[in-house]
Amino acid sequence: MAGILIIAHAPFATALRDCISHIYGGLPARIGVIDVSPDCDPAQMVSFANSEIERLKEENGALVLTDMFGATPANIAGRLASVPNVRVLCGVNLPMLVRAVCYRATPLDTLVDKALAGATKGVHAIGPATPQPAAACEPCSPALPADAAAGDCLPALPPEADLTQKTDSTGL
Repeated sequence: MAGILIIAHAPFATALRDCISHIYGGLPARIGVIDVSPDCDPAQMVSFANSEIERLKEENGALVLTDMFGATPANIAGRLASVPNVRVLCGVNLPMLVRAVCYRATPLDTLVDKALAGATKGVHAIGPATPQPAAACEPCSPALPADAAAGDCLPALPPEADLTQKTDSTGL
């Protein structure tokens, strides 16, 4: 049975664990959390995350779930992706976590597929009517060069980009 480690902005990781405890009437074994605070030392958090993975890992490995790609928790989680039998998924939501808990006895790659399916299938619009599909957007905002392609609207970060949380940051 795979261990599960949730690494997210404080207090999101703990809140997700508490939701699982509520849903299951108690906390299933081998589920750990790391709440990343704004003033944390990322190097210390990586060290702690490695020790948590070793504590939680089972015969079929461990799954690390993190909240937002590019943020400090995801950067910490990304350091675990090179550990054997560990998979890391970004964009954790409660349906993803519930599905991961349900399928944690499956092989690790199957568990990843099931968790990703839970994340996407758990997102729905709720309302009296289904909204009309959005019109096709303009290729790019005026701030981008005129020759920019549609895919350029979401810029890719270079591999050497420093994605650690800045202490003087005012937020997103």
